[in-house]
Amino acid sequence: MLASYLTVKGYGVHEITIQKSRFICYVNRATTEEEAQQFISDIKKKHWDATHNCSAYLIGEQDHIQKANDDGEPSGTAGVPMLEVLKKRKLKDTVAVVTRYYGGIKLGAGGLIRAYGGSTSEGLNATGIVERKLMRVMHTNIDYTWLGKLENELRSSIYKVKDIHYLDAVEIETYVEEGMKEGFTSWMTDLTNGQGHISEGNVTYLEEEI
Repeated sequence: MLASYLTVKGYGVHEITIQKSRFICYVNRATTEEEAQQFISDIKKKHWDATHNCSAYLIGEQDHIQKANDDGEPSGTAGVPMLEVLKKRKLKDTVAVVTRYYGGIKLGAGGLIRAYGGSTSEGLNATGIVERKLMRVMHTNIDYTWLGKLENELRSSIYKVKDIHYLDAVEIETYVEEGMKEGFTSWMTDLTNGQGHISEGNVTYLEEEI
């Protein structure tokens, strides 16, 4: 698992007009090639009457799956520039579809490359990019008398609170980077005078918009 990586925030759509042609960019997250192909298929069904539905996607930790499709546009003028935008942004597990409704004015090869690349870039900007960081969820069980102090300390610290469970005792779940587990445990032990029970939980990704 990667320590961190960038991907699109989620589903998004953004439309621009260039020389009377409509370019509608759809983006989404896809963790498998099947998910990416299904997303492309859904957009094609939605815009069955469009002149073109061009697409590109990057899948996998090492971008081992990379596909681009010009869908009838001149070779290399649509899917490839879309894919290059995804790669330049260093995104992973991302699929993009740009639907074009031809407006009657030919753009030429250079114009098409700029249009499809620009539409993809603007679509990503409109949707948003997130960084996913690999985190260990640390569990701290304490008596209720410590809750106020620990909440205040955690809120002003580098750590992020995932959840608080109010049971017989209080359980606080905290996101901690893998390399900072020992530091967190020592810090929490000091704060509770050794009265807190601290244990390791699952590894998961924490998303932050950038």
